[in-house]
Amino acid sequence: MQTSSVPFVTIVMPALNEESYIAEAIRSVLPTGQTVDYELLVMDGGSTDDTRRIVEELAAANPCIKLLNNPRRTQSAAMNIAAEIADPKATIVVRADCHAIYPAGFVENCVASLLNTRSASVVVSMRAVGLSPIQKAIAAAQNSRLGNGGSRHRRRAQSGYVEHGHHAAFDRQMFRSLGGYDETAPFNEDAEFDTRLVRAGGRIFLDGRSTIDYFPRANFPKLARQYFRHGWGRANTMLKHASRPKLRQMLPVVVLVSCFLAIASWPVVGGVALLLPAAYVGACLLWGTVLAVRGRDASLVFSGPAALTMHMSWALGFLKRIAELLASDRLKTVDAASREVPQQGR
Repeated sequence: MQTSSVPFVTIVMPALNEESYIAEAIRSVLPTGQTVDYELLVMDGGSTDDTRRIVEELAAANPCIKLLNNPRRTQSAAMNIAAEIADPKATIVVRADCHAIYPAGFVENCVASLLNTRSASVVVSMRAVGLSPIQKAIAAAQNSRLGNGGSRHRRRAQSGYVEHGHHAAFDRQMFRSLGGYDETAPFNEDAEFDTRLVRAGGRIFLDGRSTIDYFPRANFPKLARQYFRHGWGRANTMLKHASRPKLRQMLPVVVLVSCFLAIASWPVVGGVALLLPAAYVGACLLWGTVLAVRGRDASLVFSGPAALTMHMSWALGFLKRIAELLASDRLKTVDAASREVPQQGR
């Protein structure tokens, strides 16, 4: 397609039952200019819906698209496998998600930023969008400060160097030299990798030109499961690397614990114990009402319950992982002590 003077890029798209989103995601992420050559590897983790058929139809029309199996199923495994088996000409790996629509020139911009800044990784901002009323409300919650805590990559941001962001492009050699994603931790693989990358001296550049549209979970149970995993993964990364969490990451945990302690004190202090939980719930519901009024969309009132779901699920996942690791350390200590054989005096 192109001459050897342009970079060859491997675009990796992990997939599992993504029939509702994958076609548009693929069409939007494909390069259209003449500044890069590419292959797109859809790493399927065992889809049982029409995902594979849709990809096969697109691949029949574009030989640069390839459908491959991901026997280890996870997104981390998909990226690691693809980085190993990619075309030998590929010097850059781009991660693309099925639940997203990519702006024109996305791959080209990421490649240019990676090369021009001599960074090891390029990340982008993401803006949540919804199709159904509930998904729109969840998107509004994720786009607001109440939902994202002011996280830079969850809003439009100026280009610059950062410590973390939504993963877009990697120097393939650097990605492989660091061992890729940690497959032993199924969640928060992106932040965990960024921690290792920065400590290894790599630079991460946020390309402010390339904000993507992201489709969040479309109902509250799926949202709760997703954020529970986010919290679990963040705790795992924090303890693995002995890193200090940001204030916005700890606030949901503080709120959950404070509300629990307040409710637990009800038998002692009476109804005043409910003031804190009521104030928190009321603030979230009020925030959702304000968003609905500002957006002139009644469905956005559900962004308040969405924020509640995100906060509490994240905090529960975080605390669960902390408890698991503490219990594991205690068991190791007890096991080590049980193996000690006291020396008998002579």
